Amino acid sequence: MDHFQPSSSSRSTTSLSISSNPSPSVAMAPSIPYSYPFATSPDIIRSHQKDAYFSGQLLEQLSSLLRKVYGARFAHTYTSETRVFSEILYLGLTTLIGNRTLGEEYCDIVQVEGENGRLPALGRRAGYILSCILGPYLLGRVLPVFRQRIRGKLEANLRRYTKQRAQQGGKNGKKPPSSALGARVQHYILQNLDTLTSPSPIYALSLATFYFSGSYYHLSKRIWNLRYIFTRKVEESDQRVGYEVLGVLLVLQMAVQGYLHIQNTVTRETVTSTPLASGGTSVLVGGGVEVSLDPNAYSANNALLFDATQPSSTPSDLQKWTHTPLTDKPRYELSDEGTMAWIAGGNRKCTLCLEEMKDPSVTTCGHVFCWTCISDWAREKPECPLCRQSCLVQHVLPLRG
Repeated sequence: MDHFQPSSSSRSTTSLSISSNPSPSVAMAPSIPYSYPFATSPDIIRSHQKDAYFSGQLLEQLSSLLRKVYGARFAHTYTSETRVFSEILYLGLTTLIGNRTLGEEYCDIVQVEGENGRLPALGRRAGYILSCILGPYLLGRVLPVFRQRIRGKLEANLRRYTKQRAQQGGKNGKKPPSSALGARVQHYILQNLDTLTSPSPIYALSLATFYFSGSYYHLSKRIWNLRYIFTRKVEESDQRVGYEVLGVLLVLQMAVQGYLHIQNTVTRETVTSTPLASGGTSVLVGGGVEVSLDPNAYSANNALLFDATQPSSTPSDLQKWTHTPLTDKPRYELSDEGTMAWIAGGNRKCTLCLEEMKDPSVTTCGHVFCWTCISDWAREKPECPLCRQSCLVQHVLPLRG
């Protein structure tokens, strides 16, 4: 009976020796070593694409089953949870129990522990699955709440600092001094909170490293030290190319993005008190609320939808900013039957979640949905779900009474 014994490995290959148990009448045969080279980046990416395809097929079947059993509303509400369950189910039926995935079988590769060439233990496989699937899901749940709390605290600090600076300037009878270093740092964090708390730069660095080294495609594989080897012998004539060019392009992209970020930051610091005339990228309205003038920077503007708990200005300021006369009460009430009667004959239910509209928002084509529903839809697929016209998140307009 044949058995495999791992031996020492080199940088580019890992060796497994194959020997046979000798019979009493047969002399001991020398072991025949076979060198199994590590898989290259094209094979790993091809395997990942195959796994993503089969996982997508499983997700489609599960979503169809949920729609038939619980209805379309339930399936739409728990789309993220369904995707997580389908990925855990796929890897649980393959990697967790010690089998190869369909993509790994297709590319003739096997997952091993780092450089030693041993098959990964159960704990390492389970840790990889949980960190690969549950990690991004939990981050997606925790980060919005964390950002909201940090944003509220920073805005409160900046408002308090602005008030103190105005009082000091009034007492001294001169123009208030320039922003202190702490206020500038907090203002910078507030402007770039989404970017600073995003794991995307870490993923990009890990991917660029993979393109250069050809190992650890996923960040979770790098954490748990999981690599791939070929299960077939590679001849010397076989060409094993990598994706170093993609690594160079990714590094250049990150460098350009960093340069543009620094340039925009310096530009904001030099914006005058009339940013519209000086070509600034943002403008400050009453209460220190910053509204971005960049059509692609929609996150800062959208945050105003949920930060309207306190009045930030006086009626005279609003009239001056908007060039619109103010009334004692809202001109249009969204709860009024006549105001919203034009929406499908008085039907105020969102066509995505099939529930009463929460924060109605209109697209450029004129269709109205819940703010959360159309935002999530447009991020996944930038088109109107009804007429299929182009619909970018930054172009969705909240209807405020």
